[in-house]
Amino acid sequence: MKIKFLGAALSVTGSCHLVTTDHCKFLLDCGLFQGSEALEELNYQEFDFNPAEIDFIILSHAHVDHCGRIPLLVKQGFKGKIYCTGATAEIADIMLQDSGNIHEMDAKWINKRTIRSGKRQIAPLYTQADAARCSQYFFPVAYGQTFEINPWIKIRLNEAGHILGAAIIEIWAEDDGKTTKLVYSGDIGAANQRMLNNPTLIAAADYLIMETTYGDRVHETQQESGKRFLDIIFKTVARGGTVVAPAFALGRTQDLIHELELFYDNHELHQNQLDKVNVYVDSPLATDATEIFRKNAHYFNDKIKARIKKGEELFYFRNLYFTKSIDQSKALNDDPAPKIIISSSGMADAGRVQHHLKHYLWKPKSSIVFAGYQAEGTTGRAITSGEKYVRILRERIRVNAEIYFLEGFSAHADKNDLLKWLSGFKEKPKKIFLVHGEEEPKKIFAETVKNILGYDCTIVEDVSEYVLGEAEEVVCDGIKSRIDTKKQLLQIKTNLQDMSDELDSLLSEPGMKTKEILTKEKVEDISDLSSDLEKILTKLKSVVGEKDLQQEEKTD
Repeated sequence: MKIKFLGAALSVTGSCHLVTTDHCKFLLDCGLFQGSEALEELNYQEFDFNPAEIDFIILSHAHVDHCGRIPLLVKQGFKGKIYCTGATAEIADIMLQDSGNIHEMDAKWINKRTIRSGKRQIAPLYTQADAARCSQYFFPVAYGQTFEINPWIKIRLNEAGHILGAAIIEIWAEDDGKTTKLVYSGDIGAANQRMLNNPTLIAAADYLIMETTYGDRVHETQQESGKRFLDIIFKTVARGGTVVAPAFALGRTQDLIHELELFYDNHELHQNQLDKVNVYVDSPLATDATEIFRKNAHYFNDKIKARIKKGEELFYFRNLYFTKSIDQSKALNDDPAPKIIISSSGMADAGRVQHHLKHYLWKPKSSIVFAGYQAEGTTGRAITSGEKYVRILRERIRVNAEIYFLEGFSAHADKNDLLKWLSGFKEKPKKIFLVHGEEEPKKIFAETVKNILGYDCTIVEDVSEYVLGEAEEVVCDGIKSRIDTKKQLLQIKTNLQDMSDELDSLLSEPGMKTKEILTKEKVEDISDLSSDLEKILTKLKSVVGEKDLQQEEKTD
């Protein structure tokens, strides 16, 4: 048996692992790369296999970084079944169609610009129609059911506690006359969440593929983050500001609604304040996802099921509004009243939330609340990392609002929860592969596992293939160095854009006269720009030199 790690090896996104046995080839997930331009460019590269030769897919859950390239796979010849839970099948359908629509809109916008300059027109990665065709291939499998895919492969899906329908996957594969058990964690949820059950502990595996998104840190609890969220709301509203919460349409939006639902229902002392504050969910996708959550209540924990039996309605409270039309969305920014806006995308790189950030990010009275993972290279990561300026909708926006990151709402287990889950194995797996994490979290988690459990972990750092068994070998394709070079060039591009904006600001001052502009402070500003340009040029020469060196190595 061979495993080739084709995604979530360099970063958190793009999950895709190819498993090859004597009898079949199948994928564990097939997700989109998200984050920096360098990473997203990987979505347009050819698959490292023939899609028509893939027998089936086992899908852990419906986040697009795990399912987002399935339409491309189908478009290029895949005709097998996609095994997942029923909730994942339902949610993936709307997520993929939304993704297809975004790709169409992005291509349309790019082509509108390039046609004027005579540049080549581009096609979308896939369309909404391409995504809609995928629904025929989904095959629901219940939690806890041992299901035989073919005479050589059996699977069992277990609760992952990550999002509705997410699964930890157990696979029994017959290969070379023997049966090997492979476990794929997918994304593991945090313990003791308000709505979902804890991740299922797995007793045994020959080989384990495990996520490490937050392998380097410990979160506050969801309850602690919930209290902070409410404190932020009252603090912001008291000064006449608006709270904007960039939230993933699937999972985080429902968590935030539920937190506010509990508060509105149980805090009579704050009725007067609450009556003045409306909560808007401004995301058509989140609205559709919330309806699927309501219909699939059997996936929730016993506490939520008990509420439903009492006749209580989920994800509803007074002052909650779901906006649908673009006009309704625009009207939110024209309304000066304090409010809460929950909008996607969760990493602030697309969707309606960009318009809200453009409107509120520069206002000191506002608060911006992030409640989920922010991938490297995203607008959300730049804001939460303390950048003073960010680019939103092609404008450079000053960050004056108060910024918060509530990690307790994250759908991902932290270091302690990951360790607790791994401790559930009765015997040490022969090999543990760490994926779905940035470089530092993977390394720190591997060290933690070694120190506490005594297990050696294999840190997957590049596109690579492992032959399982006595004689293991690794084949790396070296994509990491190309991505790093691309990132450096894109950073240079961003720095040049920022310098251009600063020069425009200097030149656009009213009553422009050389003597008036060239004050001591302005001369210092221009001197700083000149120094920055020298640094950029030095860096550019370094990167070009690296590329030339790589080309020479290929030639040799």
